[in-house]
Amino acid sequence: MAEPSQPPTGSSTDVSDAVRHFHAGNAGWHLHGDGYEDHFHDHGDPLTPEQMAALQDALYRLENVELTTVGVDIGSSTSHLMFAKVHLKRLGDSLSSRFVVVNREVLWRSPILLTPYLPDNRIDAEALGRFIHQGYAAAGLDRSSVDSGAIILTGEALRRSNARAIADLFADQAGRFVCASAGHNMEALMAAHGSGAVDLSRRLGQTVLNVDIGGGTTKFSLIHNGEVLQTAAVAVGGRLVAHSDGRVNRVEPPARQVAQALGIDLQLGAELAAGDGQRLVGQFAEVLMQYMLDLPRSELATELLITDPLRFEVKPQALTFSGGVSEYVYGREETEFGDLGRPLAQELMAAVAAGRLPLPILDPGQGIRATVIGASQFAVQVSGNTITVTDPDVLPLHNLPVVFPRLDLEEEILPDAVASALDQALAQFDLHPGHDPMAVGIRWRGEPIYPRLRALAEGVVQALDHSIEHGMPLVLLVDGDVGNTLGRILRNELDVDSPVLSIDGLDLNEFDYVDLGEIISPANVMPIVIKSLLFSSGTQLAGDHHKEPAAAG
Repeated sequence: MAEPSQPPTGSSTDVSDAVRHFHAGNAGWHLHGDGYEDHFHDHGDPLTPEQMAALQDALYRLENVELTTVGVDIGSSTSHLMFAKVHLKRLGDSLSSRFVVVNREVLWRSPILLTPYLPDNRIDAEALGRFIHQGYAAAGLDRSSVDSGAIILTGEALRRSNARAIADLFADQAGRFVCASAGHNMEALMAAHGSGAVDLSRRLGQTVLNVDIGGGTTKFSLIHNGEVLQTAAVAVGGRLVAHSDGRVNRVEPPARQVAQALGIDLQLGAELAAGDGQRLVGQFAEVLMQYMLDLPRSELATELLITDPLRFEVKPQALTFSGGVSEYVYGREETEFGDLGRPLAQELMAAVAAGRLPLPILDPGQGIRATVIGASQFAVQVSGNTITVTDPDVLPLHNLPVVFPRLDLEEEILPDAVASALDQALAQFDLHPGHDPMAVGIRWRGEPIYPRLRALAEGVVQALDHSIEHGMPLVLLVDGDVGNTLGRILRNELDVDSPVLSIDGLDLNEFDYVDLGEIISPANVMPIVIKSLLFSSGTQLAGDHHKEPAAAG
């Protein structure tokens, strides 16, 4: 008689259907009560190899999920998309409802598209739609075969008319996709993660300054031991001036500003003298180095700053580059695309050779494609039952970005410190209280005593006062079992009259977006769908071994 197979791992209720499908009339194991019991039929036959393989596949699928996801990056200068296969595995002892990403593999990457514009300077959504449709076809995929995705809009793509037209391209997949509007700070944050700089900083235990040089702006991210401390942006980029056949066909306002300071006359249709182009590039590089090295800034550099400057809490030990210009920095691209991208990279490398840029330069792995590879939404959690929801009629809520303030809750909690940390976190994600819906993520540490909870609540109210004034829901998502107490303090003691949703028992991370469902009675719990933006892990994604041409931005 054949030896019985081992019972599958996982909960008995999860696998019962799969087991019963193969059990009738066969030797093997039965489901009895809450466990498994070996049992044999004298008249039965063992499972065939085909049946055993099918059973193993069914059990595998209970603990593992494979998703096809797409990341679409649409910016002022360039646009591109990539498809990836994401493998998720059930967390822990198989009783958890949360899945974690264990592998990412790029399936296909589009060429870089110079973002198409109409004569009125709106993005040509029809041309962009054709590019995306061709991408699906080239990857051998259709809309129905993509499980989830992320659309990242930056620069001109954020203009209301553009954003609406772009959203229409994905209307049939809106429920499965995350659409993230990335201002300058959030774009810097995403570049730090997408380039691999955050992962590199964590692995090396170093402070790294990631410099993301795109077509119209440069974004800085100061990263310490894998945590982005600060972000900033300056109006310097490789495609502020574009030319064709030696004649200028595009000049952005920051380039005119620099040209005017240098006494250069930039006219559309006129020739761009080589000497003038080099002087512009030299000034661009000088501005960047003033910010990279925390040097005294010229008046021109100050005028080109478009966010608050970095404060350099800690000094960087190394530089990493991302964005289109980084492809020239690391020698992955030699072709010029009718802009100043390659000369700007050459000017920076000359400064390195001359010792004017003395920090070591590390390659984080991703350059122009330093963006999301897609989104995973196969994470569904149920809140704890100690929650506060003052107005259930506001539910459901969809696609709330989760913002995590940097708080040391093991020490004394001060309302001003909480407000300052939340202000900084909101600034990094370019979210504005009173205008943008959001959720605040709290990782609770320390004793859950009243004075500490009261101080936390006061700090949140201080930072989100404009949201409260406008009657927007105040959403707190906490991992610790303090949601109900926080909610009661907000409503009953701090007189927050906008809807308060204080929910605990959740495991969330930065770059998560959440859907909050209606409350399930009588358990008083809330189903929550978590959609996480996915970035490359390490310096290279699995399956990502080929070189693609790049544009400057």
